Amino acid sequence: MKHRKQTSSTPFVRVGPSGVHGLGAFATRDLPAEAFLGLYEGRRYTKAEIATKVWDDQLTYLFTLTNHETIDGSKGGNATRHLNHSCEPNCEAVEEYDEGGELVLKFQTLVAVDAGDELFIDYSLTADDGSPPSKYPCHCGSPGCRGTMLAPEETEAPAP
Repeated sequence: MKHRKQTSSTPFVRVGPSGVHGLGAFATRDLPAEAFLGLYEGRRYTKAEIATKVWDDQLTYLFTLTNHETIDGSKGGNATRHLNHSCEPNCEAVEEYDEGGELVLKFQTLVAVDAGDELFIDYSLTADDGSPPSKYPCHCGSPGCRGTMLAPEETEAPAP
């Protein structure tokens, strides 16, 4: 039987209304670059379990790891599930293994942020079903906005 870990603390993050989308995550104090914000917590699903779920375009808090496990932040998650997308983020998600050998996802700041600033990551979504970028509109409003939450298209290197 798998032992359930306690949800990680997120003392530097508060949840509140976002000007970008629904609820957002905001810094509770000034934070330097590379400040730890918390772990992404929630129910874990295998790739096979995710394939059998029906989401019906509902609001989801899903984050898929490189080991193909998916964390559902809506089930046992914490404030980190409210980090909204920006094409020019001030935070990033970093995978690492914990002491028990489990792959975990942590959030940290990319740059210094001020107390009250909204915290953003670049979702860099992939459309496995071939959906067009317009199905994943971005509303971040940043100067470099791609107009979509999909990952930037990789530019091919010129032929030699």
